[in-house]
Amino acid sequence: MDFMFLIATAAGAITIFAATAVAALMVAKSLNAFKNWATKDNRAKKPRKKVSFKTETDRKQETNEELGKRDEERHEEWGEKEQETYDELSEKQKETQEELGEKKLEPREELKEKEPASQTWSRSPRSSSPAEDAVPTQEASAPAPRPSGGGMSVVGIDLGFLNCYIAVARSGGIETIANEYSDRCTPACISLGSRTRAIGNAAKSQIVTNVRNTIHGFKKLHGRSFDDPIVQTERIRLPYELQKMPNGSAGVKVRYLEEERPFAIEQVTGMLLAKLKETSENALKKPVADCVISIPSFFTDAERRSVMAAAQVAGLNCLRLMNETTAVALAYGIYKQDLPSLDEKPRNVIFIDMGHSAYQVSVCAFNKGKLKVLATTFDPYLGGRNFDEALVDYFCDEFKTKYKINVKENSRALLRLYQECEKLKKLMSANASDLPLNIECFMNDLDVSSKMNRAQFEQLCASLFARVEPPLKAVMEQANLQCEDISSIEIVGGATRIPAVKEQITKFFLKDISTTLNADEAVARGCALQCAILSPAFKVREFSITDIVPYSITLRWKTSFEDGTGECEVFCKNHPAPFSKVITFHKKEPFELEAFYTNLHEVPYPDPRIGSFTIQNVFPQSDGDSSKVKVKVRVNIHGIFSVASASVIEKQNVEGDHSDVSVEMETSFKNESKDDVDKMQVDQEEGGHQKCHAEHTPEEEIDHTGTKTKSASSDKQDRLNQTIKKGKVKSIDLPIQSTLCRQLGQDILNSYIENEGKMIMQDKLEKERNDAKNAVEEYVYDFRDKLGTVYEKFVTQEDLNKLSAMLEDTENWLYEEGEDQPKQIYVDKLQELKKYGQPIQMRYMEHEERPKALNDLGKKIQLVMKVIEAYRNKDERYDHLDPAEMEKVEKYISEAMSWLNSKMNAQNKLSLTQDPVVKVSEIVAKSKELDNFCNPIIYKPKPKVELAEDKAKANGEHNGPMDGQSGAETKPDTTKDSSQHTKSGEMEVD
Repeated sequence: MDFMFLIATAAGAITIFAATAVAALMVAKSLNAFKNWATKDNRAKKPRKKVSFKTETDRKQETNEELGKRDEERHEEWGEKEQETYDELSEKQKETQEELGEKKLEPREELKEKEPASQTWSRSPRSSSPAEDAVPTQEASAPAPRPSGGGMSVVGIDLGFLNCYIAVARSGGIETIANEYSDRCTPACISLGSRTRAIGNAAKSQIVTNVRNTIHGFKKLHGRSFDDPIVQTERIRLPYELQKMPNGSAGVKVRYLEEERPFAIEQVTGMLLAKLKETSENALKKPVADCVISIPSFFTDAERRSVMAAAQVAGLNCLRLMNETTAVALAYGIYKQDLPSLDEKPRNVIFIDMGHSAYQVSVCAFNKGKLKVLATTFDPYLGGRNFDEALVDYFCDEFKTKYKINVKENSRALLRLYQECEKLKKLMSANASDLPLNIECFMNDLDVSSKMNRAQFEQLCASLFARVEPPLKAVMEQANLQCEDISSIEIVGGATRIPAVKEQITKFFLKDISTTLNADEAVARGCALQCAILSPAFKVREFSITDIVPYSITLRWKTSFEDGTGECEVFCKNHPAPFSKVITFHKKEPFELEAFYTNLHEVPYPDPRIGSFTIQNVFPQSDGDSSKVKVKVRVNIHGIFSVASASVIEKQNVEGDHSDVSVEMETSFKNESKDDVDKMQVDQEEGGHQKCHAEHTPEEEIDHTGTKTKSASSDKQDRLNQTIKKGKVKSIDLPIQSTLCRQLGQDILNSYIENEGKMIMQDKLEKERNDAKNAVEEYVYDFRDKLGTVYEKFVTQEDLNKLSAMLEDTENWLYEEGEDQPKQIYVDKLQELKKYGQPIQMRYMEHEERPKALNDLGKKIQLVMKVIEAYRNKDERYDHLDPAEMEKVEKYISEAMSWLNSKMNAQNKLSLTQDPVVKVSEIVAKSKELDNFCNPIIYKPKPKVELAEDKAKANGEHNGPMDGQSGAETKPDTTKDSSQHTKSGEMEVD
């Protein structure tokens, strides 16, 4: 039987060996064939990673336009790649795969939709909704220089009287972001305390408790002197104290860091903007510098410059001060797909914005990719707070009669009443029935109550509602439009929610009003869109914006006549802006230009002066004749007037007599025909005002972002040829000395910036101090709680009593002497507590984690012992291992077992209140040491058997081709390969 068994075993082994040899031969042959195929396939596929090839016929048929679009597509892919987040860029291989996938899957229709403009709103091919249609995408053209200090942030700020909103461009659209309170609305409120400042929501909660040092309602104080009637009117309403600053402007006086300190309005708004900047940076996770800030359309130059200074104090680079109604119009129009084309009649839309303090109306004309403001009107003294005041006055009178209290004598009670009346007003907008007003412990420990309904409210505020219509009528007259010319009426602002206001608007236009825009966030969204247009980092749809100059502006200068002056209205009311004009003077000496608002009764500002500008270094020509001085005046993108530049023209052999009483004004209008020349002549009275010639020619072309491009005009060249016969013309720039009304000096502004930096640092230090104090308090409560629960078994009774007493003493100290201590005292106190508490915490943690660590180490030891046992039993899986190395493994495992058993036995003898013999970290380290020592030895791979492969090669050499294959088929044809490679270079690879 044994002999037969041996024969059967030998026969089986021979059969298996033969089958293995045949299989190995077939595998070797298959590998050889696969190698040839892979080599040939790789040569064909190699160019596919870089570009897609085309046949010669396709290349001839491809037009230049298609090539341009294809090139632009590559740029756009580069731009998208630039905008990816760091997380997406973390894996290089993944990025490459995504890039190749985008190239392969990108639909060809997208090439037709891409526009060549550098800053256009590009519509995504996958987008169907209008809201997703104007998404900002990364700039596709060559990378533009980054804005100063700004990174790639796009932020729009609605700087309101009562509340502020922030919108940003991200995730392919415009998004309004929330603050640390998860509120998208940040109150325009700053509260100053003995150690720190609270801004926004935190400050609003202190309006009643910290009345004298909480600043709010300061927007109307910008750019005004302390003696301004508006400032004096606001002073009566405000619970905090106003103070006259050294430069005469209005400021606030509050108690900060235990001392009375004055703050300019620019500093106060700078604090608020710095908080909004911080909120933006927290949301975007990157630095923010560039922004667009909204202002009322009726702000004068002084007020606009004041807001610009506040932005500088906050460390913001304001790309544009944008009128609030213009921002709303941009947010409305840029998403519209059905606007009329440029050659069609524009769509006229009325935008009505009634906020907390002001009422503004504008009418805008829309064409595809174009927004033009036609006219704006306003009532700067009508808003939601006027309705609140009417309610407050009513209830003050009622409480005086009913409860015999004078509410207006108590500022804290008055503020509470304002807050309750604001809530009541909002409730009455939604409910027509009687609504209660209840305030507990209102004044002198009295609880007060009353009620009101909508009908009473409308009767009470009838005079205010009557003021809604006049601005509507005025804006239609200024724009020369009839009600039937208006296609839509859009309302925004909190006060437009009052039913009576809506009723007045509907009654005037005889049309239903539209509420498609978010009444609170539309301004911020429009500002963010404008910031995206101005930012070089984003590609947006082409959309031009033409704003207007709200008030007419006149220049005045002295003439050579005795006591004579010259005047010229350089910008009329509702003139397009931004805009530049060039005025030509003939002077022999330096002269001064004074800019002022023409019609003071139209301007809600007591001082008509804008500023004076002295043109220096003006001398007579060499022949004694007057020099020709060209002065460029400008209303810039912020709506601020300035004399931008001045230059003198030196010339020889001049024909004609030039006196200094003629002024030539050269300007242009975009889209204006070059043949249209409008000449204006104003005759002067004898000895009084001189004659002023204003000549409009299409010499300079001003775009709607304020950038000027000069184009040569044949008309201008003809005039120059007639004027200058022979000789050279040389233009020399002249220095201009500007003195602007209520302009902050640079040294004062620098001091404001420095002070803001110090206050930010003080806030940071105070936050760190409070955090350290809170850490001590938290440790006391947390540890005391755990001592009675999870830590109870790990502490002796003696230590428990000692530690409990220490925790109680620390708690009492925190609320007595430790209430106001430096940060380091709290840090030291926490370390002292941890010195006693950490051993207990460590024993608990070790006890919880030790079983798992011991279990893991035990499993690894058992696994290695099984391998050693299999090796001893001559298991063929481990017969290739080195005996000497296995002996080392066996010895190491024996030592590890001894170490583990000794530590476990020692630990089992200890109580839970004693420190452990072995720590979890030591067990984990031992486990890693075992892996590093044993795994390379026991998991050493078997050497590869090359016998079958060698035999297969030998058979191939001596026996020739197998399975009827020819030798030519076996050997790769290099000629065929190269020709195939050439052909594949001409084919288009999908």
